[in-house]
Amino acid sequence: MSPTGVDHVLLTRFNLPTPGVEGLIRAREGWLTERADLFERYCASSVARQTTPFTWIVYVDPESPGWLFDRLRPYVDRGLLRAVLRTEVGPAELAEDLAAAVPRPGSHLLTTNLDNDDGLATDFLARLRTVAPLPAARAVYLTRGLVLGPGGLYLRTDPDNAFCSVLEPWSGARTSWSERHNEFAQVMPVVRLHGSPAWLQVVHGSNVSNRVRGRLVAPDAYRAQFGSLLDEAPVPSTGLRVTDAVLRQPWRLLRDGARTALRETGLRVLGREGYESMKHRLRVIRTGA
Repeated sequence: MSPTGVDHVLLTRFNLPTPGVEGLIRAREGWLTERADLFERYCASSVARQTTPFTWIVYVDPESPGWLFDRLRPYVDRGLLRAVLRTEVGPAELAEDLAAAVPRPGSHLLTTNLDNDDGLATDFLARLRTVAPLPAARAVYLTRGLVLGPGGLYLRTDPDNAFCSVLEPWSGARTSWSERHNEFAQVMPVVRLHGSPAWLQVVHGSNVSNRVRGRLVAPDAYRAQFGSLLDEAPVPSTGLRVTDAVLRQPWRLLRDGARTALRETGLRVLGREGYESMKHRLRVIRTGA
């Protein structure tokens, strides 16, 4: 039990079997190897640098190859994470695993979603812990972060990002996996913490939905909070930053606006299941899978 009465649990889906579009991506040869590399390079290394107490549950497909368990074992042995074998995780399974991970719970539970290919600033967890617990559940977002892509490092503000957290009483806890990360405002009050970048998204070949967003920046200003996570970020020239601000950033905004409009129209016309089914069929057509 935490001295503050708040138990903080990070939740990560490493390679749970996933239907639909994500399942096609995960089935590609080399996906798991690349994801293990990204996990070690960005995710696990940044979690290890956090300064406040936490428990980390990482869900792993029990049918995973032996080499993956070998790569995860050192993190388990040192107590950084708990590898939990599941083929699916519903509310009942998650409640069971949370109870096992925190056998002497305090008054409140704070859960945070963390994708296995992303990273955290060193003060990410500490900043979340500045939010005082209340009798009712609240979603919490750290709104500013960085995006590392092939073209460089980008500063982004995203008020409803994937690094979502839920702070709530243990009794009847819903957790940060109870809703899609951008839909919590529809079901509970939201706290948004601003300030310096708190998270790092890595855009790479096997991303399902992430893409470069934000403003091109030089990495030096953020090394104190992200350390070696930014070693591969190039330093952009002044000319490149101007070009990005004048031409590329407006184009990205138009692209994202068009995608959002299409998604909202698709959800409204087809419903969520119909929309996801359509995305799956389009992916099959494009990839030939």
